Amino acid sequence: MMALHLNIIGIMLILLAAIHVVLPRYLQWKRELATLSLINKQVMEVHTFFIALAVLLMGALCVYAADDMINTPLGHTLAFGLFVFWFARFIAQFFVYKRELWKGKRFETIVHVVLALLWAYMSAVFLLVSIGYKTKP
Repeated sequence: MMALHLNIIGIMLILLAAIHVVLPRYLQWKRELATLSLINKQVMEVHTFFIALAVLLMGALCVYAADDMINTPLGHTLAFGLFVFWFARFIAQFFVYKRELWKGKRFETIVHVVLALLWAYMSAVFLLVSIGYKTKP
C-alpha cells in the first residue's frame, strides 16, 4: 500500500514538474521579469528550471524505486529528506504566501487548498516511509 502512495506521489510530482513549462506564461513572467537586472532575471529562470528538474527526479524516484524507499535504510533516509522538503513547502504555503494572493478569489483559493492538501499528503507519506511504517499488502 505504501508503494501505491509513493507511485501516486511520483506521478503527481512528474505532473508538477511539467506544469513548470507553462507556469512562466501563465504568470506572465516575460512581462514581470522585464524590469529585473539581467542577473536577477537569469537567476529566476535557472532556479525555476532546477526546481522543476528536482521535482521531476523526486517523482521518478517515487515511481521507479518505491520498494527500495520502503524497504532499505537508504530509502528511509531519502524519504526523511523528502519529508523535510515537502513539510517545509507545506509551512511556506501558510506563512510565506500572503492571504491577499488567494483570499476572495475562487480559482486561487482552490489552488491554495489543493496545494496545501498535496503538500500535507506528501509530507505524511514520506514521514511514514522514513520511520519504516508499512501497511498490509
